[in-house]
Amino acid sequence: MRPVGIDITPPQLQSARNFQQEFGIEFPLIEASAEDVPLPDASFDLAITEYGASIWCDPNAWIPEAARLLRPGGTLVFLRNSTLSILTCPDVGASTMELQRDLFGLNRVEFDQDSVEFHLPTGPMIRLLRANGFEVEDLIDIQPPAGAEPTRHDYITLEWSKRWPSEEIWRAVKR
Repeated sequence: MRPVGIDITPPQLQSARNFQQEFGIEFPLIEASAEDVPLPDASFDLAITEYGASIWCDPNAWIPEAARLLRPGGTLVFLRNSTLSILTCPDVGASTMELQRDLFGLNRVEFDQDSVEFHLPTGPMIRLLRANGFEVEDLIDIQPPAGAEPTRHDYITLEWSKRWPSEEIWRAVKR
């Protein structure tokens, strides 16, 4: 295995370097946006983003870039907020029990004037993945395990996430 870490923010890359040193591992870390990665086509068998590109990059840019970077048969795995959590989340504060925004046209979401995220609903995300040569193999709605304790998570309460998925994991394979 030959991993490569990519992030657009120097502090995140420094954190990665610190973890590399702490755990005695080393691999390349590249400062770049997931929308424009300076690596050759078909370089990877697996691409993973835990939040990162999956919410802070425009999916119309990062999904085609992931397709470019993956070899045929390569797997794309990404974790993101669930569509329902975004629909029930106000611009400031925690998700509510009521819808706060429209599903149709959902994509670029601005929170509190300081944060921009991208959240395509499930249907448009499936169509975008298919248009870029991916086949969706799985979509996992995350639910807290029995006995889970509340965390410091600011925008989702434990009670909310016991009723609805706050996060989802997608797995798609490049045809």
